[in-house]
Amino acid sequence: MTEKLSTDPVFRDIEENYRRITETIADASVRSGRTPADVRFMAVTKTVQPIFINHALSLGVGLIGENKVQELLSKLDSLHPADVEKHLIGHLQTNKVAKILPHVSMIQSVDSLHLAEAIDRESEKRGVRTDILLEVNIGGEDSKTGFPFDGFEENVCRIASLPSVRVRGIMTIPPFCEKKEDSRRFFCKAYKLFIDIKGKNIDNISMDTLSMGMSSDYEEAILEGATLVRVGSSLFGGRRY
Repeated sequence: MTEKLSTDPVFRDIEENYRRITETIADASVRSGRTPADVRFMAVTKTVQPIFINHALSLGVGLIGENKVQELLSKLDSLHPADVEKHLIGHLQTNKVAKILPHVSMIQSVDSLHLAEAIDRESEKRGVRTDILLEVNIGGEDSKTGFPFDGFEENVCRIASLPSVRVRGIMTIPPFCEKKEDSRRFFCKAYKLFIDIKGKNIDNISMDTLSMGMSSDYEEAILEGATLVRVGSSLFGGRRY
């Protein structure tokens, strides 16, 4: 099995994909009036075997994101370097907060006050302060979780009062659009919300991270102000269930 994996053409694909993605990020960053250093690249590792994740890490990937608690926990002992920065980006149930908290530096998918409160309680028990992003349902879709766009500031202020979490910004997933360009209006809407909340200088709200854009639309997200993009299949290829 080791020999088969060591000669797997997926390694070469990952190398080429990584080169192309980083070039695209750099180009879009400059076109948006920023520098490549202003936009972070997250490798989304859902269903990806650790041997391929480690290859991406060896190329320069410094941040990975997992959707499911159990999947991340199952990979921890196989990751090299083990201390690579990890974020949880999928829906988190409150009964799994204690399991994931010690292993990630940020939870991007905080989609309710109830979840934020659970993270705050568990963080207080551990004597830590946890960085979080608030997920916004920017398209108002019934099929997606997240805080509604309307009334978002009120929710932000409630969560800002929790002493053991630190709100670092916003995460969003726009509605599916046939044309990449059509998603830009949703990214623009999220960016304006991000800037609006940032400008209010609310205590315990730093607003330095706008996480939006995935494999199909990360270039458009950067052009509209994303500071972090979440790319999986464009790096690793189709998911292997």
